[in-house]
Amino acid sequence: MTATKWTEKYRPRRLKEVLGNGKAVSEMEAWARSWERGVPEKRAIVLYGPPGVGKTSAALALAEEMGWDEIEMNASDSRTATAIQKVAGAASKMTTFSGRKRLVILDEADNLYGSADRGGSAAMSKLVRETDQPVLLIANDYYGLSKPLREATMGIAFRRITKGTIASALREICRAEEAGCTPEMIEEIADNSGGDLRSALNDLQAALEGALHPGEVATGVRDSKSSIFDAVAKILRGSNLSEAVKVSWTLDESPEDLIHWIDENLPTVYGTADLAAGYDRLSRADVFLGRVRRRQNYGLWRYASFMMTAGVQAARREKKGGYVPFRPPGYWRRMGQTKGARQVRDSAAKKIGRHCHISARVARAEMMGFFGLLLKDQKTGPRVAALLEFTVEEIALLLGTKPTTKKVAKLYEAAQELIEEERVSQIEEAWGGSQKVEVAGNRGLPRRQDEARSGAPNERPSGSISKEIDPEDGKEEPAGKAEPVEKPSADLGQDSDPTEPEKDGRQRSLFDF
Repeated sequence: MTATKWTEKYRPRRLKEVLGNGKAVSEMEAWARSWERGVPEKRAIVLYGPPGVGKTSAALALAEEMGWDEIEMNASDSRTATAIQKVAGAASKMTTFSGRKRLVILDEADNLYGSADRGGSAAMSKLVRETDQPVLLIANDYYGLSKPLREATMGIAFRRITKGTIASALREICRAEEAGCTPEMIEEIADNSGGDLRSALNDLQAALEGALHPGEVATGVRDSKSSIFDAVAKILRGSNLSEAVKVSWTLDESPEDLIHWIDENLPTVYGTADLAAGYDRLSRADVFLGRVRRRQNYGLWRYASFMMTAGVQAARREKKGGYVPFRPPGYWRRMGQTKGARQVRDSAAKKIGRHCHISARVARAEMMGFFGLLLKDQKTGPRVAALLEFTVEEIALLLGTKPTTKKVAKLYEAAQELIEEERVSQIEEAWGGSQKVEVAGNRGLPRRQDEARSGAPNERPSGSISKEIDPEDGKEEPAGKAEPVEKPSADLGQDSDPTEPEKDGRQRSLFDF
């Protein structure tokens, strides 16, 4: 025995050595041959399917057989937009010194994690559209890829490998290794593999290396994850209640997600007579899920899982034959389609709530229609839009129209003009306040502060009011015509500036609305 992993030692070197997916291999080869005639319509392909069925091995074998160089990025590499553009983007544009094609392989393309791979999906979409070299993506979940990425590529499905094919491959490896493999041991490993040839090969190597004596085999049952489509089929079309419950334990889906799958596919399997009973059991499961959310008691998940699996299956009285295509929940698709509209709605509600000192929920439920009426008015509409700084999308949502209409554009432009005027007014007020005070003094307004600074209260600047006293009656008479002096308001404090300019009517209409 050697320390070399058998999965690498016996990895296929040619496409004909890839087992169990002959159709997929033929489609791969046809796509690769099309690159010899120029750039094909689909510049990239996606190999998708469960793990351990030969997707990565087929990609490497394709490069070997076509005489191409390859460059690979997987989940251990940073796959941000910058990293993909730097590594894969550069490789997809430049040719090698030998003039050979370069196959760009992006493994686990459906697993992009938050900020660690920020912008990766968009960068992949751009890469597969603009590449001058063949690009191959590998994914376990085809629908985990973004829709633009799926549309720009050609999908090739890899299926689980049959038990017989796996057993045959294990026998060949035992013969090559001269290992003491019994037929019973090979059958047991093939049964436990679940169509995963890589796991079967790892189990075989571990079993032979863990034996204490020649001929012994140390085997165990492998924990495997069920496909969501297989699980839905066993729940809705099966007849074993215990198996329906257990299959939900092997899923990566939570009961919150599984109930949407069953809700979507229940009408495709159950007849009219059983449909009402099935939805009654499903509604009881939803009641338990609601209690979990309210009470944060996740122990109630077991009751919800039981009702949505065994309960729904027990409600079926008639069996429906033939092929039934199961599909993902339409609720998720609708939520994805309306995600942008919901974000615009929530943004507008937050602005309204902040202005009216209420929560965004109350604003969304009670105030959206009222502000829509305000925006429809020609006088108040621009002022309200400027005051709350509504975007084009938010204005269109409140008006119940599309953002591209002339009415929305006109209202938004008027609001932007008001905002710009207010900004200019604030700048003038901030930088021109001292000059305005001096000009006001020349017009006859009080100069007490200026006189106090100059230290000469008896000196009067030119243009100020001069008075003469008549010695006979002691009355003051103005020497010249002057404007009346405006006395400061009595409610001004001692520190208040009596010459502070008052806001004009435009400012009041915008910010005192």
